[in-house]
Amino acid sequence: MNKFLQILLLSLFSIGVASATTIKGHVYDKETGEPLVGATITIEKFGKATTTGLDGKFELKGLSAGPASVRVSYILYKTVVQEVTILNEDTPHLKVFMEHASNLQEVAITGRSNGVTDREARRLEQNAVQVMNVVSARAIEVSPDLTVANVMQRVSGVSIERNSNGDGQYAILRGMDKRYNYTLVNGVKIPSPDNKYRYVPLDLFPSDLLDRLEVYKTLTPNLEGDAIGGAVNMVMKNAPEQLQINANISTGYSQLFFDRNFSSYNASGINGKSPYELNGRAYNATANDFAKGTLDYTSKKPAPNLVGSLSIGQRFLNNKLGIVLAGSYQNTYRGSNSTFYNSSVTNTNEYAVISSQIYREYSEQQKRLGLHGKVDYVFNNNHKISLYNVYVNLVNQQLRDAVTTNYTGSTYQPAAGNAELTYQTRSRLTEQQIYNSTLHGDHKFFDNKFKVQWSAVYSSARNQVPDNTTISLNGIRQNFVDKRLSLVNTNPVERRWERNTDEDKAGYLDLSYNILNGKSKFDVVAGGLYRDKQRSSFYNKYNLYAPLKGDGTAPLYGVDFNSYNDLNLLVSNPTGAVNNPLTYNASEKITAAYGMVKLVSGKTEIVGGVRVEHTNQGYALLFQAGETRPTGSQIYTDVLPSVTVKHHLTEKAQLHASYYKGVNRPGFYELVPSRVVNEEFLERGNPDLVRALADNYDLRYELFPGAAEQLLVGAFYKKIKNPIEFTFQPDAIRPQDVYYTPGNFGTANNYGLELDYIKFFNKIGIKANYTYTHSRIVTSKRSRRVNPATGDTEPISVDQARPLYGQSEHIGNLSLLYKNTKNGVEVQLAGAYTGERINTVSQFLNNDLWQKGFVQMDLSAEKRFKSGISVFVKANNLLNTPTKLFIKGTNPENLTIKENIVSNGQTLIRSDYYGQSYLIGIRYKLN
Repeated sequence: MNKFLQILLLSLFSIGVASATTIKGHVYDKETGEPLVGATITIEKFGKATTTGLDGKFELKGLSAGPASVRVSYILYKTVVQEVTILNEDTPHLKVFMEHASNLQEVAITGRSNGVTDREARRLEQNAVQVMNVVSARAIEVSPDLTVANVMQRVSGVSIERNSNGDGQYAILRGMDKRYNYTLVNGVKIPSPDNKYRYVPLDLFPSDLLDRLEVYKTLTPNLEGDAIGGAVNMVMKNAPEQLQINANISTGYSQLFFDRNFSSYNASGINGKSPYELNGRAYNATANDFAKGTLDYTSKKPAPNLVGSLSIGQRFLNNKLGIVLAGSYQNTYRGSNSTFYNSSVTNTNEYAVISSQIYREYSEQQKRLGLHGKVDYVFNNNHKISLYNVYVNLVNQQLRDAVTTNYTGSTYQPAAGNAELTYQTRSRLTEQQIYNSTLHGDHKFFDNKFKVQWSAVYSSARNQVPDNTTISLNGIRQNFVDKRLSLVNTNPVERRWERNTDEDKAGYLDLSYNILNGKSKFDVVAGGLYRDKQRSSFYNKYNLYAPLKGDGTAPLYGVDFNSYNDLNLLVSNPTGAVNNPLTYNASEKITAAYGMVKLVSGKTEIVGGVRVEHTNQGYALLFQAGETRPTGSQIYTDVLPSVTVKHHLTEKAQLHASYYKGVNRPGFYELVPSRVVNEEFLERGNPDLVRALADNYDLRYELFPGAAEQLLVGAFYKKIKNPIEFTFQPDAIRPQDVYYTPGNFGTANNYGLELDYIKFFNKIGIKANYTYTHSRIVTSKRSRRVNPATGDTEPISVDQARPLYGQSEHIGNLSLLYKNTKNGVEVQLAGAYTGERINTVSQFLNNDLWQKGFVQMDLSAEKRFKSGISVFVKANNLLNTPTKLFIKGTNPENLTIKENIVSNGQTLIRSDYYGQSYLIGIRYKLN
C-alpha cells in the first residue's frame, strides 16, 4: 500500500509539473534602458503577482498554458499591459519598457537628479566632471551607520580614524591624513571646531540629514584648492514636489555596559568660564570657585540609547516655493577599555623598553543634535534664490578612570602580586558645534547663454572644554590586592578651561558664458571667492593640592577622606596659568580667482583652467610666556592649474583622466608656538611650518552597465612637496624635553590603485571596493652607535624612509545585500578592512607606533509594511574589533613583563576594546 501511494503521489506531482509553467522577464526604463527595481507584475487570470528584483528581473511560477495579460505598474510610470501566450515549454523572455507618466514628468526628472537612490547616485558619478564617489540617502538609510564619519568608511579609498569610543571621526582619503581634505555643506566650505586641525570631525553630522554624500577625488578650477587628498560634500535634504514626511525613532544598548558599569559625574554645575574670566586677572581663586560635581563620581548601568529624526518638506505656490525642515537627535552611551604601555628607548637596545602599564576605562555620553532648514523660491525659469541653514552640536561627557602600574623599581614583583600604582580620574565635558547660513542665487540671461551663481556665507565653529578636571592618587598593589593611598605630591588636581571659535564670512561668484551649443559645446567660466576667517583661542589652568596633616603626612583615602569632595583643597596658582601661548587671536584671509573652459566635442569632454589663491595668515599671542615670536604671519600666492578629460567609449563606458595642483595650509594650532600636555605627549607648535603643494594625477575607467551598478578601475599618483607630518623632536636648548610637533619633510610620493564594483542578481547585491596605496617619505630619526675611538655610545641622526602617517597599504569593503521588494525585507552585512598604518611617528629609528590591520563587521536589516511603516535593526562592531598599536621590534627586557605583550617579533603598546552596539527602531514615511 505504501508503495502504491508513493507511485500515485509521484504521478500527481509529475502531472502538476507538466501542467504548470513559469514566465520570466525584465522591466526597464524606456528612456535610459535601466532596470527598474520594485515594479509590480500581475497576472489577474491566475491571481499571481510579484515584484522586480535589484536587477529588474521578475519570475512568476505555477501558471497554466494559454493566453494571459501581464500588467506592470510602477510609481511615476505609465502602467503597461502586455498580452502573452504562456507555453508549456519555456515561454519567451519578456522585456517590458516603461515610460514616465506625462503629468509627472517634471517630478520624475527632479527625483532622478538629487541622488536620493542608488540609481541616481550612479548617474551623478557618470556625469560628474570630477572623479568622485556618491553615497545615496537610501544607501545611508539602510546602512548600519548613524554618522557621516561611519558612512565614509564604505567609500573606496577611504579609511577612518576612530575616537575614544570606537566611532569614526576623521576621514583619510587615499592614504592622505585628515589634514589633506576639506568638508563642504551643499558645496560651501565649513570651518572646523577642532582645536588642532582645520578639517571637520565628521562624527558631528547625523547621517539622516543628507540627501547624498559626495567624495571628490579630483578638483576643477571652480573648487577650492586645498584638497590634496580630496573633499567631502554633504548635500542636505531638498524640498520635494509633494508633501513628504520621514520620521524614525530607535533605542539600543552597548555590549560594553552589559559587562561593566557606566561611570559618570555631575556636570550640571560646570561654569563655562574660568575664575579669571569671571572675576578679573588679579583675582585669587579658591577651592570654592570650582564646581564640586566634576569630582562627584557615580557608577551604574546607563539608560538605553535614544536615536530619532524627523524631516518634513513640500513645494507650494505652484511649485515656486520649496520648504524643508529636518532634525536629528542622538543620545548614546559609549565607551572603551584601553590598555596602554609607556615606553622609552635606552642605550642598551634599538627598541623601546616598557616602563609602565596604564589601564583605562572610558565612559562617554554623547548628545548629538542636527538641524537643517532650506527655503527656495523660483521666480521663473531664469531666476531662483535659496536660503539654507544647518546647525550641528555634539556634547560629549566623558569620564576616564585609569590605573598605572609601575614596572620599574624593587616594588614591582609580579609573581607576588606587588607593584606601585597611580590612580587618575579625568572628568571632561566637550561641546562642539558648527553653524552655516548660505544665501544663494542662480540666474540665467540671454536665452541661457549667460549664467550667474552667487553665494553669501556666514559660518561659525566652536569647541569648548570647560573645567576639565583631573585628580591623581598614589596607590599600591600587595598580594594582588589594589589599594588607593594618598594624593600625589605635586599638583594632584588640575582644572583646565579651553575653547576656540572660528568665524568665517565668505562670498562666492561664478560666471558662465556659452559660446557654442549644438553637437559641440563650448563654455567659458570664471569666478572667485573671498573668505575672512577669524579665530580666538583661550586656555587657562589651575593646580590644586591638599595640605598635609598635622603630623606632616598626606591625607589617606578611606581614612581621612572617602569622597574627593571631602578634601580641603588649596589653589597653588590662584591667578591661573592664563599666560599661555594657546590664548591667542588669529586670522586667515583667502582671495581666489579662477578661469576655465568646458569643451564637448563628439565623445570627448575637456574641462581645464587655472585657479589663483592668495593667503594671508597670521596669529598674535595675547599673553606672552617667554616666547621669542609672539606674533607671526605667512603671506603667499599659489597658482593651481588643472585639466580633466572624459572620453565616452560607449553610452555606458568612459575613460576619466585628471591633473590638478593642490595646496595644504598649516592650521593655527600648528603655527602658534604653544606648549601643552595632551594625552600622553607634550605638544608644541612650529611657526616655521610652511604649506605643502602637490601635483595630483588620476586615470579611471568607468562602466555603468545598469541601474545602480558600476565597475570603476582607477589609478592615482601624488607628488607632495613639503608634506606636513607630526613627529617627536627634541628641544634645541633642552634635548631631554621631547615634543610632538609638526614639520615639513622634503618630498613625498603617494600612488595607488582603486577598484569599485556593484552588481545585483535579482534579490542579492554585492558592493565591493579595494584600494592599494603606496607612499614614501624620508624623515630624520635618532639612533645610537658605539664610537670606535672611545667605545662610548653616542647619539646619531639617521634618515629613514616610511609610509605617510595614517596611510594603509590595503583598504577594502565588502557588503552583501538582500532585498525582497515583494515582502519589503532588506538586509545588509557590511565588512570594512583597514590595513596596518602608522599611528604615531617616533623620533627614534624603528620605533614608530603602528596600528594593526583590522576588520569591522556591521549588520542592518529592515522590514517595510504597506502603511509606510518599517521596522529596522542595526548592529555595529559585531566582531568586537580592537584598535591595537605596536612597535615592529622588541627589547629583551620586555620579556620579563607578566603581560604577554611580545609576540612575532613585535611589542604591543596599546589595545582598545569598544564592544558591540545594538539598535532597534521604527520608521515612518509619507510619500
